[in-house]
Order: sequence, then C-alpha cells, then structure tokens
Amino acid sequence: MLLDPGDELIYADPAYPAYASAAGYLGAKAVPVPLRESKNWRLDLDELAAKITNRTKVVVITSPHNPTGGVLTRDDLGVIAELAEHHGFLILADEIYSRNIYGPQFASITQFPGLRERTIVVDGFSKAYAMTGWRLGYAIAPAKLARAITLFANNTYSCTATFVQRAGIAALTGPDDAVLQMNETFRTRRDAIVAGLNDIPNVSCTLPEGAFYAFPNISKITHDDKKLASFLLEEAGIACLGGSCFGAAGAGYLRFSYAASIEDIHQALARMKEHLPNYRD
Repeated sequence: MLLDPGDELIYADPAYPAYASAAGYLGAKAVPVPLRESKNWRLDLDELAAKITNRTKVVVITSPHNPTGGVLTRDDLGVIAELAEHHGFLILADEIYSRNIYGPQFASITQFPGLRERTIVVDGFSKAYAMTGWRLGYAIAPAKLARAITLFANNTYSCTATFVQRAGIAALTGPDDAVLQMNETFRTRRDAIVAGLNDIPNVSCTLPEGAFYAFPNISKITHDDKKLASFLLEEAGIACLGGSCFGAAGAGYLRFSYAASIEDIHQALARMKEHLPNYRD
C-alpha cells in the first residue's frame, strides 16, 4: 500500500532487518544510509538528503534505535520533517523504544506541523510493558492509510486475543510507576554492561541513549563479528548477535541485550573477559 515495484525506501544501516525485507518482497528498492559510531549512531542528515530521489516513497526512522541505542534529536527530526515536506515522501516512525530512553527527552516527528498527515507511527507493548510474547502492537496513521492497514490486518492475522487487548488497554490507561521503575533498572544495567565492555582489552562501547542494547566495537579483535558471536555462544555460553546481522554498516560490532539481570550481565562480562583471549580468526 506504500510501495510499488521500483519505488525506494530509505532506512538506517544497521537496522532491524524487517524494513529492507518488507521493501524487497514488494518489489521496491531498500536504500541504506550508514550509521556511524563517531556520530553516536545518529543519522548523517546530509547523507540522508543525498540518497533521496524522485522514486523515494518512504523513509524509515527508528529512535531510539535497534541495534545501536542511538537517539535522534529534535533538531534531527526537524530536518527530516523539512525533507519530507519538500520531497513529498512518507515517514515510517518506529517508536517501539520511546519509553526506553535515558538521556535526551523523547521527541516524535509527528510534533512538527503537517507531519501527522504524512507519518505512520508504529509502536507496541513488548518493550515498555514487557509483553513480548503476547505480540500486541499498534499503528497511528492518516485515515486513508489506516483503512487499508485494517483491511490487510483483517485478512492476515485477523485479531489479537481478547485478554491481550485488555492488557494493552490497562497498560495505556494505568499508572506509569512500573514503566519508570523498569527504565531506571535498565539504566543501571546499561551502565554496568558498557563499563564492563570497555574494561575488556580491544573492546570499546559507546553509551546508548535509548533501547536496551549495547553495540560494542570489536574490530580490533576481528571483522568477522558473526564468527565471534558463535564463539562466545559455544565457548563462553554468552548469547549475542554479530552486528552485520543488521546490515553491512554493523560489521565489526556485536549486539548485546541488557534485558537481563545484573547478576547475569556481570557473569557474562567475566566469561567474555576470560574467553576472548582464546579466540582465533
């Protein structure tokens, strides 16, 4: 409904893999804009502008970002809003991690004049409310698009179980105390895992501003991040993903989730420090 064969979708790389694959099975072209550690994993807006063509129909923005934890500033979003108005493309704003933010205040591109009419916000309950297994999400879209999305939903997954829908209503209308408390717990875990990673020889990690992932640079050890991730799983019992699983710009990095207990995080760091000297390319 958003893309036809030959259209283009622009997205940040590395990224959640579904954006590019969804464009591909519609016959559209997925156009990556590389994210860089030197910019604290924020989009380079000049590079973004240079990628826009007359075939650009959708630009995906994810803030806070998976897998890097980067967060777009309000000024960043303002520039993207101006580009959208000027070139006439739609914005797909993935705001699933909007409640998992530690430094800057969360800003949505829909706050800018005219952007509600050209933005689809996708969000859900798995991150902020720990309802991962219940697979409940939602979209906010202009009325014309919302009708088409509803038709598509009715003919694919039909509907979500009633008790899950009621849980979603309770989450949105209930008190925020548990959400805020959980976010502070994530902050503590974030600080612990980043400090621990930076204490391991030849590993460095920036401090993520949102989501719950650490994205350390392991390029001094190897550029085969997938092989290293497999080694850590098989030899140290540590589960992580190679950064290149999320796109070419993720090569040389690993993604760790710190949605785990602080005890497990400390144990994983100790095992990583012990086993990494045994890794061979």
